[in-house]
Amino acid sequence: MKTIDFDAFQVVQESFTTKEAIDEAKRCLNCKVPSCRKGCPINNNIPEFIHQLSKGNLGGAMAIINETSNLPAICGRVCPHEKQCEGHCIFAKKGNPIQIGRLESFIADFDTEMNLLREKLPQKSRGKVAVIGSGPAGLTVAGDLARQGFNITIFEGQNEPGGVLMYGIPEYRLPKTVVRAEIEKIAALGVNFVTNSLIGENGVTVDSLFARGYDAIFMGTGTAVPHNMDDVPGANLRGVNQATYLLHNVASYNDGAIGREMVPLKPGERVGIIGGGNVAMDAARTAIRLGGDVTVIYRRKQEDMPAIQKEYEEALNEGVKFVWESSVIEFIGNDRNRLTAIRVKDNDGEHIEPCDRIFMAIGSRPANRIVSTTDGIEVDDKGYVIVNERPYGMTTRRGVFAGGDVVHRPQTVVLAMKAAKAVAQGIAQYVDAVKLLEEIS
Repeated sequence: MKTIDFDAFQVVQESFTTKEAIDEAKRCLNCKVPSCRKGCPINNNIPEFIHQLSKGNLGGAMAIINETSNLPAICGRVCPHEKQCEGHCIFAKKGNPIQIGRLESFIADFDTEMNLLREKLPQKSRGKVAVIGSGPAGLTVAGDLARQGFNITIFEGQNEPGGVLMYGIPEYRLPKTVVRAEIEKIAALGVNFVTNSLIGENGVTVDSLFARGYDAIFMGTGTAVPHNMDDVPGANLRGVNQATYLLHNVASYNDGAIGREMVPLKPGERVGIIGGGNVAMDAARTAIRLGGDVTVIYRRKQEDMPAIQKEYEEALNEGVKFVWESSVIEFIGNDRNRLTAIRVKDNDGEHIEPCDRIFMAIGSRPANRIVSTTDGIEVDDKGYVIVNERPYGMTTRRGVFAGGDVVHRPQTVVLAMKAAKAVAQGIAQYVDAVKLLEEIS
């Protein structure tokens, strides 16, 4: 079997050189009312870090970013900037906004490469918090609370932290070296990581964590269970898989953890991707790099597609085909139970298309592993955790908090971070209040 061409997975957009970054930063008008900052979900002080960069003060720029973001090298690469900061830039009206994302990732990468001095941190004496899950929400809560003097331990079910950042976003969009470097910075804040620890299995539960002396627990477990199409005939045929399965296996192969035979796509195969979100775009662009003949099948119009516009445009440029207002109503197989074609329904009726592989990217939902092993955590009819406004993010079980996709449905990295930052404040308020009551009682 052919191996994967690793060059095909190289980063699509290269980083700025130092001169390019400073020249781009000098374009910023440092607006009196910075609309770019209003467009940032976590309220990064964009004009000020760009101003520091324009003066060549990269340490100062990094310090300003650290006030609001724990994952700048990641956000700078994967955020939908055209809808957020860059889309609100005054220059966006002329089609030439400041390239804020690239400037942010440049500063973060420089900080990593130069190993700049870290900020002074308080003693970890304010409280003890367990964080379940090391995706964007978990890392954000951990980083924010560690900076405020909390002793934090992150429990991760995989053998390496990072969650969707490590296993769900392709290498060409987010290099794993970048994710690992950001996680090392979180660890440098005094955060402890326990991997291969799946809470809710093997007797490790929320109750057992409380028994270990944790003052609060945060659930940042995301939506680990993808939706399927079991109601469609032939959905169990070999060759019908989840898009996340493809992305996870390719990431593992690129890391050398599995062999090429475990990657579920061969060069030349006809591949259908069902869905129109960012996961669908990642799967389609990955399948193209693996040598597939790739078509995205989406049930609505192009303008209704939730994927980032830039990702759609780059998928088009790379050779991905799209069919709109179309639904797969049957998977057709041969006598070996192998997918060979799909029946598609569109505005012109029904027709059969040859197909060797289907990857579904139609959304996901939370796993119930933690909820089913813990009394008192209520969920809605879709399995999403119900949380309170005061203290923000606390579930119906006292001391247990939740945030990110497990509460708010699947969102972008930065929106998960936004919610997690608010929950971190709720956890701090809760732990402080409990300890005060213990002192005066």
